[in-house]
Amino acid sequence: MSSVNGIRRIVIIAVSIISILFVLYKLVPSKELDLQEVLKQIPNESLLNLNNHKEEEFTSKLEAITEKLLKQQNEKISGLEKSRKDLEKKIQELRRPPIDSTLREKLAFLFPYDQARKFPAYIWQSWKYGLNDERFGEKFKEGELQWAMKNPGFVHELFNDDTSSAIIHHLYVLIPEIVEAYEALPSIILKMDFFRYLILLARGGIYADVDTLPLQPVPNWIPENVSPNEIGMIIGIESDPDTSDWRKTYARRLQFCQWVIQAKPGHPILREIVAKITELTLQKKKTGDLEFTDNLDIMKWTGAGIWTDVIFTYFNDYVQSGIYSKITWKDFTKLEVPKLISDVLVLPITSFSPGIGTMGAKDEKHPLAFVKHYFENIWKSN
Repeated sequence: MSSVNGIRRIVIIAVSIISILFVLYKLVPSKELDLQEVLKQIPNESLLNLNNHKEEEFTSKLEAITEKLLKQQNEKISGLEKSRKDLEKKIQELRRPPIDSTLREKLAFLFPYDQARKFPAYIWQSWKYGLNDERFGEKFKEGELQWAMKNPGFVHELFNDDTSSAIIHHLYVLIPEIVEAYEALPSIILKMDFFRYLILLARGGIYADVDTLPLQPVPNWIPENVSPNEIGMIIGIESDPDTSDWRKTYARRLQFCQWVIQAKPGHPILREIVAKITELTLQKKKTGDLEFTDNLDIMKWTGAGIWTDVIFTYFNDYVQSGIYSKITWKDFTKLEVPKLISDVLVLPITSFSPGIGTMGAKDEKHPLAFVKHYFENIWKSN
């Protein structure tokens, strides 16, 4: 009986070896991993006289050969990945906009807009500290965690000051005036504002400030009666003050928020605000006027003021928006439900500012409450 078991064991081992060699031969068809070469590495006595060796010794040799083959395979994969990145870089260099192109033409050339494409599953955030820095507040960490947990399958990236600069240099290497304007901005908060438009223009997805907390998954933002193919951007109402002294606090009578934005890459609104901020910043640099004094200055330079202006300009450009009637803030004041204007879905103030107790915002349990904003005034800490 023992001899029968021994023979059976030898047969099983031999079949296993042949199977492994066959799979490796099929998966790694290179000269370095030729099947005959592999066989040469296995001592003949291991194949012909297995019963004369200890099973442990044979298994050890087999594992060593397998490990060597897998190492060679991984090296080959790494080489292919490096070649792919090199090729991608060369393609990007070849895909240069015409020399005489305007800034807007360059942006449109490099980042074309396709309304029918899907919203990219990206979530972008930025803060002056990295996630592992002890100065990264616990409230912000919880928000960062919830963005990831509530949206499985999304690529979630948190940039700090250094990595934000690096990605902008990479994405806009062919438009040096963009990089110059970004680096010329005199404050981190101005750069954070500019960064959100730049990353969304180039890659699309969602940008969310670190002082936000998602209440519902991103797919819930779009009403059931609206097709995602009809939408190129999703924004929310930031402020809708019904007071005569609104100018003391806000840049515009009604403002669209930019602490949370969802967009498809290349959207004309993003293209225009990037162009405007670039031109304004370079002009300020030329005249030596790269200064700001308060929140209102930020709003008009990179924040909700200029953001709102660009959106209304888009709505009222019938060539781009397809809308022939004039659109003003009155079309959105006291908005209670999502409203689709052209390819822009505008959400009520409750969606991105629930629980603020003013301007008609409902509480955080409302079905249209999607993101809580802590209003940490992070610009003041910069």
